[in-house]
Amino acid sequence: MRFAILALLVGCVAPAYSFAPKQDLLCFAFNVTSLRGADPFQFFPPFERLQFGWPAIPSSPLVPSPIHDSPSKPVPKPRLAQADVLALIESAAAKHHVSAAFVKSIVAAESNFDSNAVSPKGAIGLMQLMPDTARQFGADPTEPAQNVDAGTRYLRILMNRYQKSRHWLKRVIAAYNAGPGNVDRYRGTPPFPETRAYVARVLAFLHRFDAPSKRLARG
Repeated sequence: MRFAILALLVGCVAPAYSFAPKQDLLCFAFNVTSLRGADPFQFFPPFERLQFGWPAIPSSPLVPSPIHDSPSKPVPKPRLAQADVLALIESAAAKHHVSAAFVKSIVAAESNFDSNAVSPKGAIGLMQLMPDTARQFGADPTEPAQNVDAGTRYLRILMNRYQKSRHWLKRVIAAYNAGPGNVDRYRGTPPFPETRAYVARVLAFLHRFDAPSKRLARG
């Protein structure tokens, strides 16, 4: 046995011999400087010169990274049936003492009774409330009931503001579209083509939805 080990070491009398396979194999190395004229066993006390290296074990399991999908757009709520929309209009109109036909006309002109309608400018819902306006009334504009309630309440405020003015109904409609500041500035319907067309459209709906409301149009 002594001669077998000696033969192994003599065959490795290079300045150094090392065997370094890939990480997934057992690694070892002999640090041999020279064996000439010396007892080879003096260089190798048991297990001193023989070094073992085991593959590194990752600190955490090698689990595939989860796939993170890009944020998806919110799923739109189902469009409210027109019968349900009309019920919301009747309720809000009675609560705020506004003609239901008038509220219905605004809804028709603004969103065509689409509870999920969103304009390019960011107006939301049945009565096309801007987020800031809805916030002033403590309403969530994406909730149809809150949307109609806030919009109808705003109409009531505008009616109170202009009810003693000449052509007050047109002023209310124009203010809902262009803002009361513009109505006050021009002392009536502003000269904006969009606003003038909007006033005409709402009045047309009003005459159609409730014939008795034609009396209001004379205001």
